[in-house]
Amino acid sequence: MAKVTRDSRDGRWLARWRDPAGRQRKKSFRRRVDAERFLVELQAETYRGRYVDPTAGKLLFRDYADKWLSGLGHLKATTAQRYREVARGYVVAQWGEWPLASIARSDVAAWIGELHNRGLSAGTIRKAYLVASLILDAAVADGRLGRNPAKGVRLPRQVQREPHFMTAEQVGRLVEAAGPHGLGILTLALTGLRFGEFAALRVSRLEVDRSRLYVAEAVTVVASQLVWSTPKSHARRHVPVPRSLLPLLVEACAGREPEELIFPSQTGGPIRLNNWRRRVFDRSCYDAGLVGFTPHDLRHTAASLAISVGANVKAVQRMLGHASAAMTLDIYAGLFPDDLDEVGSRLDALVPHMCHIRESDPSEEKAADPENAT
Repeated sequence: MAKVTRDSRDGRWLARWRDPAGRQRKKSFRRRVDAERFLVELQAETYRGRYVDPTAGKLLFRDYADKWLSGLGHLKATTAQRYREVARGYVVAQWGEWPLASIARSDVAAWIGELHNRGLSAGTIRKAYLVASLILDAAVADGRLGRNPAKGVRLPRQVQREPHFMTAEQVGRLVEAAGPHGLGILTLALTGLRFGEFAALRVSRLEVDRSRLYVAEAVTVVASQLVWSTPKSHARRHVPVPRSLLPLLVEACAGREPEELIFPSQTGGPIRLNNWRRRVFDRSCYDAGLVGFTPHDLRHTAASLAISVGANVKAVQRMLGHASAAMTLDIYAGLFPDDLDEVGSRLDALVPHMCHIRESDPSEEKAADPENAT
């Protein structure tokens, strides 16, 4: 049974209770009212099934974060590496020496404000907040905190970068400027592959009979090492290959083993994005007179070209490997044709079937006019 007693040694007040395991626990307070309030709150949380050992939150954030960071094996290597970099660069640097239980919501809000005042972008601040919140969520699940103090903290609004598209004519100029690398650029601009998927394409993934590329893996650079994995969201997919592009890919694959890469680096291994951008893409853009484009804009270009020739949102979603059609619309809604006028016309044709509407007779209107009454 929970109770408050006086400590005869120093006159402080002791809150005594038994934890869910039946162990006798106690905590010292200077005032009796504080001890009583503590027990009331503790019992309320226990009844809700959210008992937290008052000593559990004494663990330093740094020590708990290290344990959390060591358990990211369920994530893709790129995601786990990004979390580690953000945690060490922003989160642990701020909260490392704080006991978990000492962090209040107002402290987190002040930290977000400080990051903003330092000139960090909204995207970087949101990443730092996400990692901090995930660590604190784990501490709640472990019974070290009763609630996550980061929940509900307002974040700076992130302005979404508008997708940047090339026209078909601009793609042609870029392909020509790229010379021997032109086929790779053309493939990216017509299929919408992510660069890691493009770099991982093997000869066996080209399905000539179906005119498809089978996207089953991706390769990215993590901490200077090449890491192979499944595509983003682990979603394998088939991507259509335009008929005019197919013979060019077939020629590029001729005489090569099924497991060889279609677009290898000079050493025969996978292309690294940073190297390819510097040596191929940026130089080709300069020679073609194209300014402000990035390799990822080739993916946006593929989406815009597909929509321009009539592809619907589900087709574009499947081609790009988006998790949902809603995600595709969030990015490319402005490219899909506005069918509102057509919808209005079609609905108008249904009106006579729902109610009787007839044109008014001018003579009836004249008779109904009070000024014309006799």
